[in-house]
Formats: sequence, C-alpha cells, structure tokens
Amino acid sequence: MTKRFLLALAVMLGLASLGAPQASAAPSSDKCAQLDSSLQWYGDNAAKLQQMINEYGKCNKAVHGNKHPVATFDWDNTTIKNDAGDATTFWILRNDKVLQPPNKDWMQTSPYLTKDAADALSKACGTDVAAGQPLPTSTNTACADELYTVYNDTTTTGGKPAFAGWNQRRTEASYAWVNNLLSGYNDEAVTKFAEAARAENLANPVGATQMVGTKKVVAWVRYYDQMADLYRTLQKEGFDVWVITASPQAVIEAWAPHLGVQRNHIVGIQNVMDHGVRSYHTVGCGGSGDDQAITYLDGKRCFINERVFGVSGPAAWERQDTRQVFAAGDSTTDTTFVRDATALHLVINRNKTELMCPAYSNGDSKWLINPMFIEPKAQKTSLYPCSTKGYTNPDGSGAPAKDDATGAVIPDQTDRVY
Repeated sequence: MTKRFLLALAVMLGLASLGAPQASAAPSSDKCAQLDSSLQWYGDNAAKLQQMINEYGKCNKAVHGNKHPVATFDWDNTTIKNDAGDATTFWILRNDKVLQPPNKDWMQTSPYLTKDAADALSKACGTDVAAGQPLPTSTNTACADELYTVYNDTTTTGGKPAFAGWNQRRTEASYAWVNNLLSGYNDEAVTKFAEAARAENLANPVGATQMVGTKKVVAWVRYYDQMADLYRTLQKEGFDVWVITASPQAVIEAWAPHLGVQRNHIVGIQNVMDHGVRSYHTVGCGGSGDDQAITYLDGKRCFINERVFGVSGPAAWERQDTRQVFAAGDSTTDTTFVRDATALHLVINRNKTELMCPAYSNGDSKWLINPMFIEPKAQKTSLYPCSTKGYTNPDGSGAPAKDDATGAVIPDQTDRVY
C-alpha cells in the first residue's frame, strides 16, 4: 500500500499518527494542572517540573493515553524538613514505649548488633524489667542515652562499634535496629505513636528542641510547601505517586496520607509479624531473605521494583526497562532510585556525596538540584570526592562514582546550588 493510502486510512480511523509520539507533543500548559507560582523554587526548577507534568500528565492523552506514570519520593528531608522516624523514636523514648527484648537479650534485636553494644545496653537499661515490658526511658537517662547513641552514632556511649557485618548497599544496620525498637507492638499502635509525635512536632515552633536522656535533640518538623504542591499537582495529572522511605512504614503511614498518598503506596521498613505483632526481623527483598535488605540505597530500587512494578526475585535488584519517570531524594540512601528515573531526577541538597556527584555531573541533562526549602545548607567549601569516594561499596569503603550511560568516572564536583 502507498504511503498516501496509509495516511488516508489513519485519518479515517481517527489515529493521531503513524509514527511514535514525540516529547514535543505536550499540550499547552493551560490545559494541565499548574504548580503554585507563588511558591519559590531554585532557578528554573519549577518550569522544568511543569514541563514534565505537561508532557506526562493526563492532560496529554494524545501522547500517553490513559497510562499513569509513576513518581517516587523519599520522605524525610525530601518531602518534610527533619525526620519523621527520628521524631517517633524520640517520642517513644520520652514516653516509655521501648520494650525489654526477649530473654532480656539485646542481641535478639538485630543480627548486626555487636556484643559490646548488647552489653552496654544491658548495663544501661538493666534487667529488672521483665521481657516484653516497657523500659523507663523517660527517667532512666543512662538507658535513653545508650539507645540514642547506638542509633545516632552507631557506637556505644563508650565509643565501641555498635554494628558489624551488613551489606551497606542493601541495608543500614542502625536504621533497621531503631525500627526494631518498635517491635512487640502491632503496626496500628506504631502509627498511633507516630501520630502523637507528628502532632507535637508540627505544633512546636521552628528551631524547638527537646531532651531525650541527656541529649538535646530536634523537636519540630514541617512539610515543605513546594513538595506538598508538587505531590498534589502530580496527583491531579494522574501520576501514580509513591513514597519510598528508610523510616518504618507504619510511621510514615501517619504522615503521607495528609498529602493524598494512599497507605498502600507507602514503602518503608517492615517487620516480619509474629502472632499479629512486629518481630525483631525485617522483611527482605529480591530473594535476599529477612534482615538482609531494607529501603536503603540499592534496597530502595529493589522494593520499588517489587512493590510498584511487580518484579520478583533477584531481578528486582537490577535496573528495569519499566521505571518511575520521576524521583526525588536528598541523601545517599536515595541515590539508586533517583538515578533510575527516566524523565527527571530531583535532589534536595544536603551535601551527600553519592547523590550529589551524579546530580552535579548531570550526564543525562535531567537532574534538578534545589537547596533545602527551610534552613538550606551553606555551600560546601570542599569538592565532592566523586573520583575517589563517590560510590559506597558493600563493605562501606569508597570507590569512584561513574556515569550511568558512559561508565566514565565522574570528576570531583563543586557545590553550586545552595
């Protein structure tokens, strides 16, 4: 058949085009949901985000039909200022919600906890409280201090390593362990703890602090207005919006629904359940087994592939052809899934080397960098050591960061967006 006949047939059948749709086919922006122009973004970031929304949103059915493109967001310090997981941890320590572990043996709380840490916790928290009963962390400052230090510093208060032996591209031992401090409860109870912490931290003024043991810690959290607006605009345009977080999933279930995210679209650290309550084991990914992976670094990719796209087994650890079109993050833990996005990668700059190296290198010209919307960090005065320590090996040592497309080593980068 001739080309003229094919074109005539296409018109008769109502087909838009015989060729593949082009990105430039996006409709005029007035047909699409708009980002709030009163909210300030860095440089032309808002314009580029709007362009993506115009291109992939449901207002552009001529190109994408009724498909729902996937957008994935980290939560803590990406969507909000400060950390919902930390806020909940501080709340449970102040309110005596940590339970004495089974057999009063802290080694049961993590396969990566060192004996030095277990001994330090036993000494500080004591053995008078029966297993499964609340420890008096609101009054026993030594116990609260030890728990805080093991989590926050990954050492004991005496300076000895608290964890050993984990794959640092698939999990973070301290994140999994502090999540396990909520074991012994069901997820509904944990979400209620998080709701109480959320109410306190939103009510407290910016800059507020509180005491946990003898430690002065942050006591406030805020949603970023710009990110809340981005969530809502994407949802209006039919994007399938997911939160992928290295906080406990049950905690973020107290936070993300306030931005319209369904609870079944939140993926965080989950515990293996034992008779309806959380055990001291975390659910694995990609056939790795329990306690081997959480939503951290390469683990975030694995859980996205499994939960969002239905990829099972070891393949979930690999970059797939079907991926999220958009991803946003702020930290090393977000690097892999943010790099996987096909249309735009948004980075909130917190000076985290493994994430900032590909962001500043911008090998695919799709990276957006924005300072933190509240209390942005000052310019990093030294170069990001991308060429030597821009990538984290499984054992935690540094290696050169490489460009996704070419495999070339990324040169050291200057901090330019602050």
